Amino acid sequence: MQFKHPEILYFLFLLVIPILVHLFQFRRFKKEFFTNVKLLKEIQIQTRKSKSIKKWLLLATRLLLLAALIIAFAQPFFTAKDAVNKENELVILLDNSFSMQAKGAKGELLKRSVQELLESFPENQTFSLLTNSEVFWDTDIKSIQKELQQLDYAPTSFELDALLNQVELKKPNVSKDYLIISDGISVTSDKIKTISANNEVYWLQPKAEKSVNISIENVTITEVSDAFYTLEVALKAFGTVENEIPLTLYNNDKAIAKTQVKFDKNEQNIKLSIPKKEMAGRIVIQDNSLQFDNEFFFTIQSPEKTNIALIGEVSKNKFLHRIYTNDDFVTYETTIEQLDFNRLKDQQTIVLNEVLEISQALQTNLVSFYEKGGSLIVIPSTESNLENLNGLSNKIGNVTFSNPSKTEKQITKISFNHPVYKNVFEKNVTNFQYPKVNSNFIISKNSAPVLQFDDAEIFLSSVTNKLGTVYFFASAINKNNSNFQNSPLIVPTFFNMAMGNDAKDKLAFTISENETKIIEADLKKDEVVSISNEVNSFIPMQQILSNKVKLSFGDYPEQAGNYNVKQKDKLITSLSFNFPINESDVTLQSTLNNDIFAKINSVDEVLNDLHTKRTDTALWKAFIIATLLLLLIELLIQKFVK
Repeated sequence: MQFKHPEILYFLFLLVIPILVHLFQFRRFKKEFFTNVKLLKEIQIQTRKSKSIKKWLLLATRLLLLAALIIAFAQPFFTAKDAVNKENELVILLDNSFSMQAKGAKGELLKRSVQELLESFPENQTFSLLTNSEVFWDTDIKSIQKELQQLDYAPTSFELDALLNQVELKKPNVSKDYLIISDGISVTSDKIKTISANNEVYWLQPKAEKSVNISIENVTITEVSDAFYTLEVALKAFGTVENEIPLTLYNNDKAIAKTQVKFDKNEQNIKLSIPKKEMAGRIVIQDNSLQFDNEFFFTIQSPEKTNIALIGEVSKNKFLHRIYTNDDFVTYETTIEQLDFNRLKDQQTIVLNEVLEISQALQTNLVSFYEKGGSLIVIPSTESNLENLNGLSNKIGNVTFSNPSKTEKQITKISFNHPVYKNVFEKNVTNFQYPKVNSNFIISKNSAPVLQFDDAEIFLSSVTNKLGTVYFFASAINKNNSNFQNSPLIVPTFFNMAMGNDAKDKLAFTISENETKIIEADLKKDEVVSISNEVNSFIPMQQILSNKVKLSFGDYPEQAGNYNVKQKDKLITSLSFNFPINESDVTLQSTLNNDIFAKINSVDEVLNDLHTKRTDTALWKAFIIATLLLLLIELLIQKFVK
C-alpha cells in the first residue's frame, strides 16, 4: 500500500493526546470503611470494573477512528498492475476507406464505428486520431465531434504502415496505446509486429453482414462506325450474385439505355451501342452493398483532328498519306531543306522518315518537342549515318543504333500489351503473315519492344517520359527494304503511334493516382486552368508547355463526376474522374497475424481494460467508511455499555 500524501501520516502522533487525556480522566477512589456494608462494597467493585472497561473501549474506538480519518486524508492506494505505462498516449487509427461502406448489423461500418467512439469516450480523455484522409493530434471527443460526424469516405486504401510511420514521426519517443478500427479488407503491415512489441495494440474489426459486392471496373469504346460507338462496360462480382442487376446508361441526367446483367460468372462485359457524338456519360448499377463503385463517369469528346508533320522525301511518304487522312489528321508535309521550325510547336506528332542528316538545330527542337508531350516517330534510312542518328536517339531515349545488318529477317513477335496495340486484337495472334526486312540496325534493349524479329532483336521500340513518346524503327520500311507497308500491322501501328501518350480514347481518370493530361491552351502570364462541375471545383497542378498545358491531378478532385476544364470562362475540354476500385473486393481478408494484438468487440472494452490495468486502486473511501463505522460503534458503546 502506498500513499499520495504520506506527510499527513505524521498526524498519527496526535493519537498520544487522547491517550493522555483518557488516562488523566481516571478518578482515584478514596477508601472509606463503614460497618455492615459488605454488600455495598461488592456493588462498588463491580461498578468500578465496568466503567474501566467502557473507558478503554471508548479509547480504542476513538484512536482507531482518528487513525482511520488521518489515513483516509493521506489517500492510500494499491499500485496498478501496468503502472509503468499509465502515461501512455492513446492513438486511434480509423479506417474510412470505401470498404467501410458495407452494412453491418447496426448500419454502415464506418458510421457505426464513429457513433461508438462518440458514445464511449469521456469528454476529458485526450487522444490522437488518424484516418485515411484526416489527422487530429492531442484532441478530445468533444472537440472533434462535428468532424467525426461529417467524416467522409476516402478514395485511398487503409495503409496501416503509412499511418504508423506518421505517428512515429510525430511522436518518436512517446509510449503509445493503439486502437485500430478497420474491417481488415486488404490490410497488410510489416511494421505492426515491431509496434506491438513496445506498445499496447487493440484491433476492433467491424463485420459486414454479407460479403457480396459488384463493381464497374471500366468503360471503353471497342468499335467505331460512321454513326455509332460500341461501348463496353466491364463488371465484376465479388461473392455469389443470385439476382439480375439493373444497369442504366445516362447522358447527363437523361437515361438513354437500360439492360439487366446476370452474373453466371464473376466477370461480365456488357456492350451498348450509342450515337457517335459528345457525351457526359454515367453508368449506374443497382447494388445494395458498397455504393462508391456503382457509378462510372466518362466523357466522349467530338473527334478532333491531330496535327502531324511528315518530314522527309515526299515520294517516300505516300503510304503515310493513306493512313493519316484528312478525316482524322491535319498534315504538314515538308522536306528537311524546307522545314519551318516554328510550325513544329503546333504539332502533336512528328514523323522523321528516312532523313539522312539530322541537324543539331533539328535535334534540339525534337528533344524539346518530346519533352513537352509530343509523339515522335523515327524511321531510319538504310544509308543513315549512325553517329548522326545516335546523336538524336541518345538525347531522347538513351537508345543506341549499331551493327547494320543486310540479313533478311521476319517480324514475328508483337507486344500485345503495348499501348500501340491496345484493343487492336481480340486475342493474341500467332498465325499472321509475317512481314520482313532486308536490312536493319540493332537497337539497344533499354527501350520497350513493340515489334521484334524472330531472333528477338527489336524492330520497333518506344521510350516515354510520361508526357511524350518516341518510337524508333530499326530499319527503313520502304518497299525496297521491307514489305511492312503491305502488312495488316501498318495501319494500326502508325495510326496509334500518332495518337500519342495522351490517348484520345481515354474516357476517364482515376482519383488519387496522380494522372496527367496535356491540353491545348495558350495561357498568359499568371493565368491558370480550373476544373469544376456543379458541386466541386479545384485548380490542378499545371505546367505550361509552349501552347500546351500539362495538368497533374494528384489526389483531386475529391468526388467522382464529370468536370469541365476552363480557361477563365472559356470551355477547353471536359474530363471525367472515378474513384479507384481497389476496395471493391469485400472477400479479401487481412493478412495480419491476429496473435500480435488484442482482439476486442467494442470501444468500451478497450477503455475498461486500459482503466483496469493502468489505474491505481484507491483506498481512502474504505477508510472513510471505517471512520463512520467506528463512530457508530462509539455511540453504541456509550449507550449500551454500563
